[in-house]
Amino acid sequence: MTSQVVEARGADLPPPAELETLVQQVLDEAKRLGASASEAGVSLEAGLSVTVRLGEVETLEYHRDRGVGVTVYFGQRKGSASTSDFTPHAVRETVRAACDIARYTSEDSCAGLADAELMARDIPDLDLCHPWDIDATRAIEIAQRCEAAARTADARISNSEGATLSSHQGLRVYGNSHGFTGGYPSSRHSLSCSVIAGQDEHMQRDYWYTVARRHEEMDAAEQVGRIAAERTVRRLNGRKLGTRQVPVLFAAEIATGLFRSFIGAIRGGSLYRKSSFLLDHLGKQVFPDFVHIHEQPHLRGALGSAPFDSEGVATRDRDLVTDGVLQGYVLDSYSARKLGMQTTGNAGGVHNLSVDAGSLDFDGLLRELGTGLLVTELMGQGVNMVTGDYSRGASGFWVENGAIQYPVEEITVAGNLKDMFMAIAAIGNDIERRGNIRNGSVLIERMTVAGE
Repeated sequence: MTSQVVEARGADLPPPAELETLVQQVLDEAKRLGASASEAGVSLEAGLSVTVRLGEVETLEYHRDRGVGVTVYFGQRKGSASTSDFTPHAVRETVRAACDIARYTSEDSCAGLADAELMARDIPDLDLCHPWDIDATRAIEIAQRCEAAARTADARISNSEGATLSSHQGLRVYGNSHGFTGGYPSSRHSLSCSVIAGQDEHMQRDYWYTVARRHEEMDAAEQVGRIAAERTVRRLNGRKLGTRQVPVLFAAEIATGLFRSFIGAIRGGSLYRKSSFLLDHLGKQVFPDFVHIHEQPHLRGALGSAPFDSEGVATRDRDLVTDGVLQGYVLDSYSARKLGMQTTGNAGGVHNLSVDAGSLDFDGLLRELGTGLLVTELMGQGVNMVTGDYSRGASGFWVENGAIQYPVEEITVAGNLKDMFMAIAAIGNDIERRGNIRNGSVLIERMTVAGE
């Protein structure tokens, strides 16, 4: 039997033992009602969020959420239910509801818990929880400083959509009838700002944000506001482009979406449904040979770190792409069984997907681009995951001789993701670290830019 729960820090969270006990009560009740297997998760979250607009408090919210979810199996029939009521009666009724559902569902030969031998045996403290002892007064003051820095950065800043400061911490404990119980606390703090600039009859908006597990690692409020203002002002007086084929540079925070599409294409659900443009590409070249993409789930303090996935399966470092060749898929236990494979510990998603950087910084990528398009914003949902066809509304900057010339707007960038991945010419060392995917800016040799 494995039971390891990393101790929670912070007065807003209860002792982990309380949640462990509740998980065990759920599992015991499921067994009493005849379930052949069961799993349960209990979560508690607490936090503060404040939004300031034009110097005044617009919203102030305290969050305190909790929930317990249970999934039971009667052979290969599955049922799930959840509640936010932790009283013994409510918990028993929730388990009973899950059992009633399971009795009426069809059998599924791939249903069931992840294999017992794959459960996490060692749950390290990954340094994921750093509560911020901040009250509403202090939160308002920081948000006001951020917005003020943006509004005073340039005379062309004419309005504001506000600045928002959020601070959250949580604790989740998961257990199943294999005898596994594990949990860990986490924290997440963020500050964002969005402003509007005007010149003549033209108006533009843009934003910036910072996020971290430790509030000390967030960018300064004034810096966030200043960057938001700079990004907004530089978009004024945007021009349109005629349709052409040119090299395209995706800024790091935008390029993250390309790799998110890649993960979507190698996710088990897309593969067993045969709805992926990378179907049957395991062991095949999908990127240029300099591309290395891998998971690093145990990075201390990183936003995507986790010692185990949402099925209790131990996470581990692994390569998804080596020398441009696809090495593995992204699978939970169900999709793995559908494909005749084994789970990769990705129930709930990937953990710190890292794309190795090249030698060029952002300015070096602009020089490598030469003449073409720098994309800094994408709009719309024009990605077909079955065919790989890609067409998104975009805005950014026209670049000539490696230097930004002027902003562009009302354009579309289009291609096919398979071709785009293979046409990656360089990946920058300006790594975007504010999420679960860590990558630099991406230069693609050629795409269609549609405009006038």
